[in-house]
Amino acid sequence: MRTNYMMTVDDVMEELGVKRSKAYSILSSSMMNWQRKDMWQFVERFHVPIGKQNFMDALREQYEGGFKMSAYKDKTQGTWYVSFRYIDWTGKKIQKLKRGFKTKKEALNYEKEFIRKTAADMKMEMNSFIQVYFEDKKNELKENSIRNKQHMMNKHIVPYFGTRKMNEITPAEIIQWQNTIQEKGYSKTYERMIQNQLNALFNHAQKIYNLKENPCKKVKKMGKSDANKLEFWTKAEYDRFIAGVEPGSEDYLIFEILFWTGIREGELLALNLSDFDMGGNLLHINKTYNRIRKRDVIDTPKTENSVRTIDIPNFLKEEVQEYAKKHYGFPEDQRLFPIVARTLQKRLKKYEALTGVKPIRVHDIRHSHVAYLIYQGVEPLIIKERLGHKDIQMTLNTYGHLYPSQQKKVAEMLDNKR
Repeated sequence: MRTNYMMTVDDVMEELGVKRSKAYSILSSSMMNWQRKDMWQFVERFHVPIGKQNFMDALREQYEGGFKMSAYKDKTQGTWYVSFRYIDWTGKKIQKLKRGFKTKKEALNYEKEFIRKTAADMKMEMNSFIQVYFEDKKNELKENSIRNKQHMMNKHIVPYFGTRKMNEITPAEIIQWQNTIQEKGYSKTYERMIQNQLNALFNHAQKIYNLKENPCKKVKKMGKSDANKLEFWTKAEYDRFIAGVEPGSEDYLIFEILFWTGIREGELLALNLSDFDMGGNLLHINKTYNRIRKRDVIDTPKTENSVRTIDIPNFLKEEVQEYAKKHYGFPEDQRLFPIVARTLQKRLKKYEALTGVKPIRVHDIRHSHVAYLIYQGVEPLIIKERLGHKDIQMTLNTYGHLYPSQQKKVAEMLDNKR
């Protein structure tokens, strides 16, 4: 039996905080909707007792953005659940059910955030947008890059901005966040890496999901790039280092390849014998190695430009051939150096301590190769191709400051021409 209930204009004014004229309009249109068949089906389906307060709750839902009551009590479990429909990216209507919420508020908040995430509404929380970001980037970023970015975001961004709405984060809050990070005593290089992750999120939101503005662009970047503080060995320092390594050994060939080709650590660890063209003195770089969650992962290189062929000196080719002879029958399609990055770093440190050379990272041997080429007068474009950089600007941004040392040579050349 349908219950009759009395609803006065004063009730609506008091409950919704509106003027009398607005209350008249709301009440009249809502009463008409309430008498519709589908509204009664809703009431009967969910066993909602019809009374003044129930009607007022429904009225408020209508007034604040549409009649929808999607959170329900699971009487057997004592928890709440949500059941609602949303439209996916294909335009298809999908039914969504999620159980196990302690309160009705938690259930409704889940629904709101889910819909915002699905629609990429910039009112969504940072937590949700991070999920959207990685979903968008899953075919663009390498597994190792995703893992590293997720680690930095979860450690340094989520605790501060996780529950904040994307479109409400202000430049002032960015500055406060920077101050918090800087108090932790990280290196300037690491601070810049953290900053870059936040920038990436807002850039993606602005470019793809029409966020009105990127608050990071109004704030000075935190930390410093390491481009102006490159660590590298001179040729004399490398000679001193390699003299402490047994010729013909695995370690000897590893460091010779790194110094004389400038390839990346992951590219080295992915090498097999078939990557060497002994007849043409060439080395083909077409894959990279990472150890991820106790798994050996061979993947395509860092970027499309990283797939390249490098000319190698004759002496390096001969060292590879001698090493292959010592390991006769070694499968050409297996990793030439079956170790992990941590092992390589430990071996580097061991020989640095043994020979007394300046300690550097494995990646800095790549910088050492470039510094040597620059000293020999090799053009930036050739270095760019050898390193597999995306464009010449990347090469100049990283190594351009090493070129001023050549200005004296230019001045001397001009003097000699007079």
